Amino acid sequence: MEVDISLSPRVNSVKPSKTVAITDQATALALAGVPVIRLAAGEPDFDTPTVIAEAGINAIREGYTRYTPNAGTLEVRSAICQKLKEENGISHTPDEILVSNGAKQSILQAMIAVCSPGDEVIVPAPFWVSYPEMARLADATPVYLPTKISENFLLDPKVLESKITDKSRMLIICSPSNPTGSVYPKKLLEEIAEIVAKHPRLLVLSDEIYEHIIYAPATHTSFASLPGMWERTLTVNGFSKAFAMTGWRLGYLAGPKHFVAACGKIQSQFTSGASSIAQKAAVAALGLGYAGGETVSTMVKAFQERRDYLVKSFGELEGVKISEPQGAFYLFLDFSSYYGAEAEGFGMINGSDSLCRYFLDRALVAVVPGDAFGDDTCIRISYASSLPTLQAAVEGIKKALLSLKLK
Repeated sequence: MEVDISLSPRVNSVKPSKTVAITDQATALALAGVPVIRLAAGEPDFDTPTVIAEAGINAIREGYTRYTPNAGTLEVRSAICQKLKEENGISHTPDEILVSNGAKQSILQAMIAVCSPGDEVIVPAPFWVSYPEMARLADATPVYLPTKISENFLLDPKVLESKITDKSRMLIICSPSNPTGSVYPKKLLEEIAEIVAKHPRLLVLSDEIYEHIIYAPATHTSFASLPGMWERTLTVNGFSKAFAMTGWRLGYLAGPKHFVAACGKIQSQFTSGASSIAQKAAVAALGLGYAGGETVSTMVKAFQERRDYLVKSFGELEGVKISEPQGAFYLFLDFSSYYGAEAEGFGMINGSDSLCRYFLDRALVAVVPGDAFGDDTCIRISYASSLPTLQAAVEGIKKALLSLKLK
């Protein structure tokens, strides 16, 4: 008898992460000795700050290696509450916090907890690759709201209002944004909040993982701090980006107890509590001071220097459109003027995917095609790499584009 190898329709509806795929491909090439410049992953190139790392090491030495409560230790949840109050103007109690194995898990659990089959999740585009796929895993339908590079990829409240239906269950706001680096001004968020307030079923998931990686004069506003929004906002954050703790796998969800408890129920049957060691390290991270103190500030200065270099370098290229990032560490560049060109020995450049394959082939630079983020006109470059690495990447991309222009 043949084995039935069919898969769940839910799994078949989900696309694999293109960011992960390209990162893995570039890593494999590097391991094979090919000098690939990897600018695909959203991973800071800094080491975890020493104070945080030492807290993790001490946790192991002191035998703090057992299961923690499902929602996280009271110590780390209390520290998160203090951080949210001081930095974000949001009041929460420890039972309104759920600590998970990364912000990604927090987002997926939130969608599964509140979405019913047929519900809609409103996703401004360009979007982080996982949002629509998570919606599908929750049996919901992603509804895309396109934004324009000329408007810094910020959501137009009128477009939002026109797309809300009785099925709309969740609106996702990511600020600072992956993949665009855009930061929502407080006034725009207030306009969005006024629209959200008219729809009792509509919740907001505010992804604030990049909040500390922000460049003056831009400032961060937490959606839950706006009038009337606390009751319907699920705030997601974590430690991976600002504190260079990607491998520690720790994120958290803050929101009304009813929703957080539902997410905790899912987590209890899914992974149980997060790493005890990572939670001790997180307490040390939150103890570094307001917005991570000087430790995080030093990293942000380096990111800003890299951003400024890339904006200037690509700004000198003919036909490339730029929206200058105000936060995070991504540049989302419009290269569509090069589509239709042909490269000798490669073929036609007919979209962001083929352009990224061309850059990997000819410039040995790995970047992510914009079609993965819902905008095929652009590509995403992560500048979470050293300035010399970025300089080498820019030179490679410029040479590759020059070959295209000659055709």
